[in-house]
Amino acid sequence: MNQPSPAPVTSHATAAAVTHYENFPVASLLCPPHLRPAIAAIYHFARTADDLADEGSASTSTRLSDLCAYRADLLAVADSLANVLPAQISQRWPQVFGPLHSVMQAHQLPVNLLTDLLDAFEQDVRFTAEQRRYATDAELLDYCTRSANPVGRLLLHLYGVTDAASLQQSDAICTALQLINFWQDVSVDVARQRWYPSTDSMARFEVVDADLAPDSRSPKAAQLIAYYAGAARARMLKGAQLAVHLPGRAGWELRLVVQGGLRILDKIEALGFRTWQQRPRLTLWDLPLLLWRAWCMPAAKPSD
Repeated sequence: MNQPSPAPVTSHATAAAVTHYENFPVASLLCPPHLRPAIAAIYHFARTADDLADEGSASTSTRLSDLCAYRADLLAVADSLANVLPAQISQRWPQVFGPLHSVMQAHQLPVNLLTDLLDAFEQDVRFTAEQRRYATDAELLDYCTRSANPVGRLLLHLYGVTDAASLQQSDAICTALQLINFWQDVSVDVARQRWYPSTDSMARFEVVDADLAPDSRSPKAAQLIAYYAGAARARMLKGAQLAVHLPGRAGWELRLVVQGGLRILDKIEALGFRTWQQRPRLTLWDLPLLLWRAWCMPAAKPSD
């Protein structure tokens, strides 16, 4: 598929984007080289917004005010692509909106996907400040449609993939990755008073807050995490055919993304699903297995 060449993007975006641990590879060697600047700019945009929402000791009002200003700069870029220099649009975040301005010019990124990410970050700030929890799993999945799915759709847009089936498969993979991150990080999130298991599911498995304390060995809590891990695995497998459908480097990178998520689920299971005690993570020792599993993924079935 033919893609327009992006305007030059500074290497600062790439460097900043890859300094954080991510479930999604950032501008990896498997990405088509001509798309690496665009992918790095998108991740830098998302990473910076996430830091505004989550890092440091700023007050809730400051975080929301910063995210509001960040959104205004994004919309200014989107409204003025043709005749305004990025330096004239954002004085606070030129390292973000300079590269993003060039990428939006070259690739006509859907702005609603970028604002969806900001909606999710703002929701995170409010939920944390108000100590709110997700009442149902449906509410949690709705959050994922804004916190994770836009990333996959933006990447597919860069690759020129727009058919409905591929978008749905991408959503399944991205939501699964977000959920896997939640169940991987229970020990981290609970310590920060962030609760992603819904109150409905906790009640169904008869799990109380103390069951997810670091010294707990609650079998009910393990059953809850096992339920969630199983649902995330099913969702990942539902979308996995996209990885073998996409051609070239994009498909191989996505194979590794899928297998990385599934490997984390393996490690969660190996811990007896007690991720409120220990956080599993991938290491270099997992790479040979991931490469082998990516190679062995079954090919997409031919259409009738």
